[in-house]
Amino acid sequence: MLLGFDVGGTNARALLIDPASRAILDRERAPSGGHGEDLLATLVALTDALTARHDFELTAVGCGVAGLAHRSGVIHYSPNLPDVIEYPLGTELESSLGTPVVVMNDASAGAWAEAQLGAGRGSDDFILATLGTGIGTGFVSGGQLVRGHSGFAGESGHMVVNTDGDEHHTGQRGPWELLASGSGLGRLGQHAAVNDRFPAGLDVAGSIDAITGFTVAAAAAQGDADASAIFSDFCGHVALGLANLVMILDPERIILGGGLTSIGEPLRAGVAARLTHHTLGADHRPPVDVVLAELGDDAGALGAALLAHRGVVEG
Repeated sequence: MLLGFDVGGTNARALLIDPASRAILDRERAPSGGHGEDLLATLVALTDALTARHDFELTAVGCGVAGLAHRSGVIHYSPNLPDVIEYPLGTELESSLGTPVVVMNDASAGAWAEAQLGAGRGSDDFILATLGTGIGTGFVSGGQLVRGHSGFAGESGHMVVNTDGDEHHTGQRGPWELLASGSGLGRLGQHAAVNDRFPAGLDVAGSIDAITGFTVAAAAAQGDADASAIFSDFCGHVALGLANLVMILDPERIILGGGLTSIGEPLRAGVAARLTHHTLGADHRPPVDVVLAELGDDAGALGAALLAHRGVVEG
């Protein structure tokens, strides 16, 4: 059997996967906070919980982590897991479980899952952009996952799109995810409410700080003109970063994933409509198809497990 983990800043998810059918057989989750040893203990406990319910032999373990997950298995940097920085998660987990372990960036792992089983099927060249608390990206080019020399490819949410922008919690000014993530949509809604341009949001949320991206999206869906203007602006911010990636990677398809995609078609259509505006020579390029991801929260753990399995099979 295969085991896939997806480690975020709040929770760690575990999936038990049949390598033949690639079906998910069971799942567990637990808080991911603490130092490296705490995270290791959490992942071992999740494994034990699945083992207690099933009789199986693990053949490979994949672990997707938010941040700079080195090919060696060391977590070199993660804004969402500050106490795990420079921790050799891969080697420690492999020693604890007695099974080969592959550690990688969670969005890259998600891109591979979508390539194999989701919205990336049939395309050898696509971008996955996950819009949640931040932005993660994964790239498939020529049918292969792009991981980079160290395994750090895909940190596009931190590319700076406005050097005069506000300061991000990483210390950067004006990174893409500051305005184009789910948190970014909430920030736009809060800013509008402070300036009396989103009274409906304030009425619903009860306070400025309680306004989230979903507050804006719900109000826009109900026809609120202020919310619609905020959401349109947000889709433009998302499209700006994606257009930069289109001009670098020349993809056939863009897949939108992450928690914000529960908004559905309004998000997909809004980003697609603005993508060509920011893309040089858009009228002379084949259109880039913009679609929604299909695998939801399972993508990171599923893709990590499939990549780990491929590594074991190919030796």
